[in-house]
Amino acid sequence: MRIGVLALQGDFALHAEALRRVGVEAVEVRKPAELEAVDGLIIPGGESTTLLKLMEAWGFVPALEKFHAQGRPIFGTCAGLIVLAREVLNPPQFSLGLIDVTVERNAYGRQRESFETEGEAALGREPVPIKMVFIRAPRIRRVGPAVTPLAGHRGECVMAREGSVLAAAFHPELTDDPAVHRYFAGMVEAAHPC
Repeated sequence: MRIGVLALQGDFALHAEALRRVGVEAVEVRKPAELEAVDGLIIPGGESTTLLKLMEAWGFVPALEKFHAQGRPIFGTCAGLIVLAREVLNPPQFSLGLIDVTVERNAYGRQRESFETEGEAALGREPVPIKMVFIRAPRIRRVGPAVTPLAGHRGECVMAREGSVLAAAFHPELTDDPAVHRYFAGMVEAAHPC
């Protein structure tokens, strides 16, 4: 099993390291054709407007739509959540619409208001504790009927799944907690059993 990490911008190297810690081969993806060689993909945090411009310039949008249509799992964190969302606010911008959520950009505050917290996530039969780092994070304002909330913070959904798409407002790669990456690896394994 190989999981790609979109390596155009953002903290892709830390996601690759987190995948390796849970025993998964990580591949940095810089061109759309490289998606053919991976079973799942992580779209990392960074700056969503810049990330979308790079994705459009390199022709990633149709390639990612095809990747999703094939049932290959995608996980977006922070800016990756914005890229995957159905609707984006503050300001409105293009997104792939692969998970039925509405997100508001930078809704948890500016860089100086970044924070780390702990919570619980429904990543198995029983909820598990997870660490969450929020940096200029988007806020999930609406969750569609087919979307399953998996983790919350102060009564709000901060991680959700719809089919083969997982999205989080926080940065699991910035902690030593492997739970979220292990869960995504399980999604990929279930979608593409060896």
